[in-house]
Amino acid sequence: MDYNTRKSLCTFMDEERKAKQSPPRLSFKSFKQISDRDLNYSHSRSSSTAAGMYSLMPPPSPDSPWTLSPLQTPSPSVLYHCIASLHRHEGIIYSIAVSRGTVYTGSESSRIRAWRQPDCTERGYIKANCGEVRAILAYGNMLFTSHKDCKIRMWNVTASENFRAKKITTMPRNSSIFLFNWSSGQQHRDCVSCMGYYHAEGLLYTGSWDKTVKAWRVSDGKCVDSFLAHEDSVNAIVINQEDGCVFTCSSDGSVKIWRRVYDQSSHTLTMTLKFQPSPVNALALSTSHSSCFLYSGSSDGFINFWEKEKMSSRFNHGGFLQGHRFAVLSLVAIEKLIFSGSEDTTIRIWRREEGSYYHECLAVLDAHRGPVRCLAACLEVDKLMVMGFLVYSAGLDQTFKLWRVKVLPDEKNVCMEGTGRSDKMRITEYEMSPVLSPSWVEKKRQGNPT
Repeated sequence: MDYNTRKSLCTFMDEERKAKQSPPRLSFKSFKQISDRDLNYSHSRSSSTAAGMYSLMPPPSPDSPWTLSPLQTPSPSVLYHCIASLHRHEGIIYSIAVSRGTVYTGSESSRIRAWRQPDCTERGYIKANCGEVRAILAYGNMLFTSHKDCKIRMWNVTASENFRAKKITTMPRNSSIFLFNWSSGQQHRDCVSCMGYYHAEGLLYTGSWDKTVKAWRVSDGKCVDSFLAHEDSVNAIVINQEDGCVFTCSSDGSVKIWRRVYDQSSHTLTMTLKFQPSPVNALALSTSHSSCFLYSGSSDGFINFWEKEKMSSRFNHGGFLQGHRFAVLSLVAIEKLIFSGSEDTTIRIWRREEGSYYHECLAVLDAHRGPVRCLAACLEVDKLMVMGFLVYSAGLDQTFKLWRVKVLPDEKNVCMEGTGRSDKMRITEYEMSPVLSPSWVEKKRQGNPT
């Protein structure tokens, strides 16, 4: 696969990064123009195929309240249902966070909205008065938000009967006239695009388009470390809560692993993972008592994954998941499931087989009418019983959706008993090939009659 002939592969994140001042909203028409201009982004689609797909898309969602969709059964292994869909008037939603039965969204407006689980009725909002909200992170009753002024706000939220939020601090703190230079070295110089929180040490990590990562001590709001992490914008950060390792990815095509120096505030680079030249847009970490897997989504449509060695703690490349046609923009991992959102407007549900590198694509959700910008997911629990998963998605079509997903027990291992290795390999080869959404295939056929 020749990547050298491609242009910038991330068709809208680079546009956002270059727009230093309040980027204009991407309308459905402007997104189509961008996509048509960058059709050499992936040679797996011809120009006529992509054009046909967009021309056959239905018109944008009408201004309507929450709507329901019919139950769908794409495969014997999974059931999914879009139980709520809302067209937003406040522009594109950039970030989603879930904590303690409340869902938070940040958008082009300066309001952070709170929604109740699982019915997604609005509980209230926070008016920040400092521009668009690019990133959100929630932990317990703490809420962290990044804004257009390149600063981070920390809020204490109470989500009982009446939703209330109180701002605790701004990082870095606002300086007085006489101490103007005190915070200049601590503040990011460009958009804060991602955040991660290390629970044990109370450290908040922020990544920015200025290529740096900063560590903030939540107890007093001070920046305890700042380092140049990548050669291009930092797009995602995840933290391993077991050992405090920090994972970052960038538009420079690399994933890096950082570790805090013992008994110090500084961080050191321990490993660089680079298996593709295209920008890496998203990261997800899947940990259990027996394994640890790192996933990265890149602009070539692939999801690479690495497994951590128990003895050496090194991450070995295990392979990649192929299926998305355009850039992978968002990733979430829960237990053995991985949810991926893409510029091709779909969400894919993947399941990792226990004790192996084998991954199965369980379903392809025709999620939005534009790129799936962000995802969040959590377990759905009723009376201490796990009922399934709740998945939240937001796209550049300005819609916010809630999905209920139920994964049935994996019966493959039972069915495979008594079969030979060649049968196993044939099934693996078939299922690892790209899985296309049935409706997408139908649109393609209509747009390209034979």
